[in-house]
Amino acid sequence: MQPYTKPFLTIDKQIALITSRGLAVTDRALAEDYLKNIGYYRLSGYWYPLRDSRMVTIDGVEEREILDAYRPNTNFTQVVDIYTYDKQLRLLMLDVLERIEIALRTDIVLQIGQYGPWSYRDATLFDQQFVHDIPRGRTESQFTMFLNRFDDMVLKSKSDFVKHFKGKYSDPLPIWAAVELWDFGMLSIFFSGMKFRDQRVIANKYGLIRTQLLPSWIRTLADTRNICAHHSRLWNRGLSSQPKPPQVGEISLLDHLHSDSFFYERLYGAISIARYMQSIINPNSSWAVKLIELNKTFPAAPGISFEQMGYPDNWTELDLWKL
Repeated sequence: MQPYTKPFLTIDKQIALITSRGLAVTDRALAEDYLKNIGYYRLSGYWYPLRDSRMVTIDGVEEREILDAYRPNTNFTQVVDIYTYDKQLRLLMLDVLERIEIALRTDIVLQIGQYGPWSYRDATLFDQQFVHDIPRGRTESQFTMFLNRFDDMVLKSKSDFVKHFKGKYSDPLPIWAAVELWDFGMLSIFFSGMKFRDQRVIANKYGLIRTQLLPSWIRTLADTRNICAHHSRLWNRGLSSQPKPPQVGEISLLDHLHSDSFFYERLYGAISIARYMQSIINPNSSWAVKLIELNKTFPAAPGISFEQMGYPDNWTELDLWKL
């Protein structure tokens, strides 16, 4: 551990620093505008891949060291292009993930709601490990934490439908109203705690023979949605929650994921699953066309490539993208 010693830098000094390291600024007004309105630290995630590197040996192990200097022929406009592409990608992903999230909420209501308006509060309707086991570092089970978080959301909610319900009824929100307060993360937790019999019904809607695939997919999509919602860099990220790929022949549209784990370890894993689920939820959507058109605009810059996102070669020729 070492103390943090980097000083505050004015816009002029920020530009002086990046140009001294080889990132050309050919349009100073553009650079000033982006540094003032987006910020040096956020943009640094986009120019980091443009930095040069070298191989070094540390304790007998060869490693790649990222240098302060930028690769030859790099400039600030390339950073802007990468940032713009990433922003448009996040917006497209938010669009499809919203559709999937709402569909999954409805799936849960139709399946769990049949047991009663307050079925989401009935511990007997859930996997008992979810109800009783206390995760390491916690003092309550996931079921209890879920209900406590939800009740706190209801208490603090300013939504008109919540105010109306609380003013008229003494009971908790029924599940068909409760889901409207859940975010994708809560939906993911709730689904993971459902009994297998109920998970299976929903998994069947999406053509999944192995029910355990769907909780994995929902976690992946929830994490991706959080990245997008917090305006974080998306385009070249690995997936912290990697989706379980179907077995070959299980879902023919996703068979290509099995040929290389890189496909589902990177962003393409989340994108391909979102595309597959969207094709079932809303088969007439033009979302896939919009994604293909956006990817045609992927910027060229030293040190970056479209393939870093995990897309297979000739991906647009796959049946998944030709539906």
